Amino acid sequence: MRKLIPSLFALAPLAARAHDVEGQYTSADALSWGAEPWVLFLLALALIMYAVGLRRLWPRSRQSRGPLKRQAIWFFSGWLALVLALASPLDSAGSYSFAAHMIQHEFLMIVAAPMLVLGRPLGIWVWSLPPAWRRRSGAATRNAAVSAAWDTLTRPLNAWLLHFAALWMWHVPATFQAGLASNGVHALQHASFLYSALLFWWAVLGRQGGAQGRGAAVVYLFTTMMHTGALGAMFTMSDTVWYPYYGSKAQAFGLTALEDQQLGGLIMWIPGGLAYVAAGLVLCARWLQRAPQGASVGAGR
Repeated sequence: MRKLIPSLFALAPLAARAHDVEGQYTSADALSWGAEPWVLFLLALALIMYAVGLRRLWPRSRQSRGPLKRQAIWFFSGWLALVLALASPLDSAGSYSFAAHMIQHEFLMIVAAPMLVLGRPLGIWVWSLPPAWRRRSGAATRNAAVSAAWDTLTRPLNAWLLHFAALWMWHVPATFQAGLASNGVHALQHASFLYSALLFWWAVLGRQGGAQGRGAAVVYLFTTMMHTGALGAMFTMSDTVWYPYYGSKAQAFGLTALEDQQLGGLIMWIPGGLAYVAAGLVLCARWLQRAPQGASVGAGR
């Protein structure tokens, strides 16, 4: 285990040249910037629509430009995190290293997803549409079936269960290795992680539920930290390799397959768990800040 912590830092400069299993160097293209054309298209479309919507909404929001500016900062930060996860050398490094793959997944679920939720892009994207399409999208959101489906998906317990299911289902050896063997399955895996995380973070950060809702959000964060930490601990403590796909590929980063797996588990267990703890502490701090205000108002009555 002594080798794991130094190796964590060794994974940081992923664009650097790494040894392959024959002891030679991987090509520069193996760890380079880039992604599938459809991924780049979706990333560009999301950014352009947000920028256009923000530009149209800005003159109409003179009284609320502070919150709108904060939302924009969160969105652009989350978008950059998505680019790092899906189009940086981190993506190609995941083909060589389970630990690099875990860093990528953590970027999707605990960095990009909460930032995007705080950026509240849906309403701003609507403003990027032509007026006729904007009216149609508004009518669609008022549709009873659409509203019921959205309420069901974003209900905290349901969002928590979906995120739990996505995380555990895709780390079963058979499904995880299927993703490594097929670009289509891999894309489905990443979509499951990202969208279930977006629903989870919306349930935690986006819904307005008063003190009871904030208390429940802390519980959901704590339990998510527990089950993701348990999965990370299983990887870290295991003395068998879960995913034979990596085999000797991890030698590209100077690790055995087992050390690579243990390092990936450690990343999920410690930094991943701390992210949920930090979010819970922020919610608790806000909760406590508001409590005296409510108490003083009650006393005044």
